[in-house]
Amino acid sequence: MIKTIIDKLLGKEPASRSRKPRFGKREEVPASVHGIDLQLVDPRAIDVVRTLKDEGYEAYVVGGAVRDLLLGLRPKDFDVATNATPEQVKHLFRRAFIIGKRFRIVHVVYGRGREHEVIEVSTFRAFLDNSLAEQVSGNERTSKLALAHMKHAVDASGRVLRDNVWGPQDQDATRRDFTVNAMYYDPETQVVVDFHKGIQDAQKRVLRMIGDPTTRYREDPVRIIRAVRFAAKLSPLGFKIEPKTAKPLVESEHLLKDVPQSRLFDEMLKLLQTGHALASIEQLKKLGLAKGIYPLLDVVVERAEHPFVKAALADTDRRVGEGKPVAPSFMLACVLWQDVKNGWEQRLKKGFHAFPALNEAIDEVFDQRIGDVSGRGKLAADMREIWIMQPRFDKRTGATPFGMVLQARFRAGFDFMRLRADVGEVEEALAEWWQEFQTADDARREDLVAQVREEQRQKQKTAQPVRRVPRKVEAAESPLDEMAAQSTNELGDAPTKKRRRRRRKPAGSGEAAAADSSQA
Repeated sequence: MIKTIIDKLLGKEPASRSRKPRFGKREEVPASVHGIDLQLVDPRAIDVVRTLKDEGYEAYVVGGAVRDLLLGLRPKDFDVATNATPEQVKHLFRRAFIIGKRFRIVHVVYGRGREHEVIEVSTFRAFLDNSLAEQVSGNERTSKLALAHMKHAVDASGRVLRDNVWGPQDQDATRRDFTVNAMYYDPETQVVVDFHKGIQDAQKRVLRMIGDPTTRYREDPVRIIRAVRFAAKLSPLGFKIEPKTAKPLVESEHLLKDVPQSRLFDEMLKLLQTGHALASIEQLKKLGLAKGIYPLLDVVVERAEHPFVKAALADTDRRVGEGKPVAPSFMLACVLWQDVKNGWEQRLKKGFHAFPALNEAIDEVFDQRIGDVSGRGKLAADMREIWIMQPRFDKRTGATPFGMVLQARFRAGFDFMRLRADVGEVEEALAEWWQEFQTADDARREDLVAQVREEQRQKQKTAQPVRRVPRKVEAAESPLDEMAAQSTNELGDAPTKKRRRRRRKPAGSGEAAAADSSQA
């Protein structure tokens, strides 16, 4: 008792408290317990860890990769955490690039072209009290100059704008989001380092936020979207969001309004292009987040049950599952096709020429749905090409088919049309013809074009001639009738104009003139 009083007077904490770790208890779990298969670990990630350790640094595979390895899954991406600074990491690898401002990391690149692989390396972060961070009045864009030399900064709402203060491993673990994403794996010793019972939560199939969920969502509102994505990905394995972690999601949704649109756009693509698009949409509905996260995502959720959009989302999930590449332009082109088609049809009814009408409809959709996020870059160019290609698939004679298959985006345009055929928007025969044409040799292509040309000739021959009955245009009963009569005469369909030819024919040729009229 007396010792406790003396400790208080001296500003010391009681012994029981001092022994309690503030940032979680470090547990080192051997391979015999966690059961991770080393064969599932990317050799390039092992190389990064080994290189850093050989130079005297700490280094571990970290995050979602460790979670997936514990579950027996092969991770698609590998991240490494180390106590080396970004500059020190960059110095050790021939192709390494420091990226990011809010959160500086290093991309270590292996290979070139489409086959290249990136191992993301981050430095252990310190766990800091955000109330003590430097505060800026604006956001990332409006306060760019003020943020340039800051290491730890927040905005007025408490959202972290800079997080580049280095610290020890236990603090780095505490500042991560979910317990199952806060584990470290050393592929050399095969030891998993766990500070927050992530292994237990993985076994229990629980997604639990480290610390107070409301505070963590305020620090980075994008964690709301990450919670949805992890829940969608892991739900087939029985994972559920802990009630305390799930409760503040809807209440914190308004914080996303302060997040830059470009970052929200990227997070939306992660939701829809990581192989769990349909499951992500179901989670959004289940958690009460179906509307309000991001305008374009609202459209996707709203149209997810439309046959064409649903087929596109399912096709994206299938391709990711098969290890095939997916392009955001294709998926978004499918989602917004109905808007383009409606705008195109409206302009055609007003008398617009087909091609200008289609381009104008596309511009309108970009302005209304995509905005400035990426609307005039490569994404928009690819979407436009896919849409403009659609009416051209109907033309299968002349040089058009041969030129079409040489276009860089032909395959995307064809896959788009193929989906339209699957839902009955275009004829199945059209998709089958183009499927054969693109894989055929030159001789077979010529035959296919000749067959289409012959079919068109036969249709013209078998078409019944239209018998035009001579009649006198009577007085119009209304302005609309008068306009219709005028338009008929202008098009050359009025019989009164054709009858004038008889005045130039010789007498006695009336029967021949009648015969000509019936065949016209």
